[in-house]
Parts: sequence; structure tokens; C-alpha cells
Amino acid sequence: MIEFNVPTMSCGHCVRTITETVRTVDAQARLDIDLAAHRVQIDSLHSAEEFAKALAEKGYAPA
Repeated sequence: MIEFNVPTMSCGHCVRTITETVRTVDAQARLDIDLAAHRVQIDSLHSAEEFAKALAEKGYAPA
């Protein structure tokens, strides 16, 4: 399980963009997003670095 704190995630649009970004890295990933806690959990065989890079490219760099 990969867990990121994403402080710039603040609304439904952010959640949608993050979901779409995770799906571009791994369409089969299990994803849990807690908007209030700014937490993204990803269950995938792909590396945390792959997801972190993709999220940063969309403006949601994990802290």
C-alpha cells in the first residue's frame, strides 16, 4: 500500500484529477482518497515513485 499526503488537494476537481492520474499509471490500482485529511492511498504493483512523478506533473506533488 502506497500512501501520500497531498496538501494541494482541496476539492472534488482535485480528487477527480488525482483519480484519473493514478489510473493512467495503473488502471487496475485500488484507490482510497480522504479529501479532508489530504490523504491518497494506492494499492498497486507499480512503484510509489511512478505515482509521485505522475501526480507532481499534474500539480499534486505529494509532501
